[in-house]
Amino acid sequence: MNVVVLALGIVVATAVSIMAMRHYLLDRIDSELVSSRTALERTGFTREQIDALSAIGSLRDDLLLADAAGSLPRPETVFVAVDGKGKPLMFAGIPPTARQRELAAAVDDPRGIAASGGIRDVRFGGDEFRAVGARLGDGTVVLMATSTDAVREGVTKSLKVDLGVGAGLLVLLGVLTLIGARHRLRPLEDMVETASAIAEGDLTQRVPARKDPVLEIEQLRLALNSMLHQVESAFETRERSASQLRRFVADASHELRTPLSAIRGYLQLYDKGMLREPAERERAGRRVRSETDRMSRLVDELLTLARLDQQAELVFREVDLSRLVREAAEDLRVQEPGRPVAVSADGAVLVHADETGLRQVVGNLLANVRTHTPGSAAVRVSAGRSNGLVHLTVADEGPGLATEDAARIFDRFFRAGTGAGSGLGMAIVQGVVQAHGGEVTVRTRPGEGLTVRVELPHAPCSASDN
Repeated sequence: MNVVVLALGIVVATAVSIMAMRHYLLDRIDSELVSSRTALERTGFTREQIDALSAIGSLRDDLLLADAAGSLPRPETVFVAVDGKGKPLMFAGIPPTARQRELAAAVDDPRGIAASGGIRDVRFGGDEFRAVGARLGDGTVVLMATSTDAVREGVTKSLKVDLGVGAGLLVLLGVLTLIGARHRLRPLEDMVETASAIAEGDLTQRVPARKDPVLEIEQLRLALNSMLHQVESAFETRERSASQLRRFVADASHELRTPLSAIRGYLQLYDKGMLREPAERERAGRRVRSETDRMSRLVDELLTLARLDQQAELVFREVDLSRLVREAAEDLRVQEPGRPVAVSADGAVLVHADETGLRQVVGNLLANVRTHTPGSAAVRVSAGRSNGLVHLTVADEGPGLATEDAARIFDRFFRAGTGAGSGLGMAIVQGVVQAHGGEVTVRTRPGEGLTVRVELPHAPCSASDN
């Protein structure tokens, strides 16, 4: 586009300059002709008087070669005296030459030119001339013509120079435009290469930065990189969620298969009449009820995790955490009278939370202690407030966990130590705490017990009161 505009500009500028130059040169020729005509007419001489003058050569130079200054070469000038019929006459004692006869023949109305005082274009001998006519004292008309070949040659040379310079400028602008466009479009080529690499599966690709970038393209690069980062994050999240879902379904299927297999086995024994003794039937009934309860608890825990994954709306209100801790500790004493239980939860510790969720957190933590530690292992439960947060701590003196097991303690269906339980209790604890905007951490070493610390904000910003 720039090249086209410059080409049009060069054409217009060249046309204007050529027209101005031609006008100037023709005006100069016309001025010389008019000056010569005026000088000749002001003398008032007749043709006989001019012939009688001894200095006719000098007079002729003064009349016809006036204004000789200038840098341009003097064009050809032809003059001839004609009678009323346009026949060339002897002038200044010199008979008419062939060139003068051609001029006389080219002018149809010599008296009309002299009377009008105008300038005409005439052509003779294959050349263009500008011609005027002067009337002498006896009525003789002298025709004077100056060639315009010098004007044509000057215009032609000027046109060639202008076109040469213009072509050079066009080539230079084209090259500079091509280089500039390639420099500016290189980031777009980087975007195409990055998009192609991403289409082939490499989501880590990003559009590289360039030196001296164009503002709009740099903004586009940053926006595109931000979008690619979001796409990569979303893809990784989807893959991670899909992997977790596959593992969750596989683990759930495995966990449910065991109680179902046990129930099916006892029912088959019963159907085949192999349980003849009342004691055998009673034992089979207890096992079926036990596996049914186990399966029911497992399903309830799975439903709880599913609701947490769906970010179900919780009922938030002021809850006394110390009361929940004391009640849960009392339940543990009833279930295991021989286990030392220490509670540090004096006074009210109020927190804006879902009471059912907090009860489940405290209950799961103590159930984890009951399941994975000996009945004689001491447990300490505390609730309090520090640094603007409400904290709940459950510490036992059990066998503790290895480092690799501690890293997986919140994984679903993960069981360490005895392998008892469903492996969902700690996952539920973490899900409930995160739903409250809190954080749960563990501290353990083999042989040094396990300490679980839950920290909750007083008023979770993600919660809404009901």
